Amino acid sequence: MTSELLEVKTQEQLDACIAIRLEVFVEEQQVPAEEECDEYDKLDAPAYHVLLQQQGEYIATGRIKLLDELTAKMQRIAVRKSYRGQGIGRVLVLGMEQIARVHGVERSVLDAQCQAEGFYQSLGYVTISEEPFYDAGILHVRMEKKL
Repeated sequence: MTSELLEVKTQEQLDACIAIRLEVFVEEQQVPAEEECDEYDKLDAPAYHVLLQQQGEYIATGRIKLLDELTAKMQRIAVRKSYRGQGIGRVLVLGMEQIARVHGVERSVLDAQCQAEGFYQSLGYVTISEEPFYDAGILHVRMEKKL
C-alpha cells in the first residue's frame, strides 16, 4: 500500500501527531502523559512534525527537533500498533531524514529504545552512547547518522 508523508502545517495535523504518540507511548508503553508533550509540540516551535498517511488514515508520526543549523534530533517516532511489521517505520524515518535535508540538516541524532537499536542500525545509525540510559523509564541508546 502506498503511504504519503506529510510535513505538518495545521493544528489539526499536529493534534493527530499527538494522538498517535499518546496511543503508542502513554497507553502502550506507560510513559507518563506529562512527559510526552513539551514546548516543541507547537506549530511555531523550532521543530518539524511529520505524519504518515495511508488511505486517508494517519498511521505514524515523528518529530524533527533542530539542535543547531546542521543537526537535528529525530524524536517521538511512533507507528500505530496495527501497522507495525510492514516497513512503515523505515518509510517514516527515511522520510523524516529527507525533510531534515530539505531544511539544511546534515547530521541526525536520536535516542533509540534499546529494543529498536537494530532497526536504526539497519538504517545507517551508529550507537554513540557508551551505556544505555533511561528516558521515561525505558532503556535507550544515543545514535547518529550523517545525512
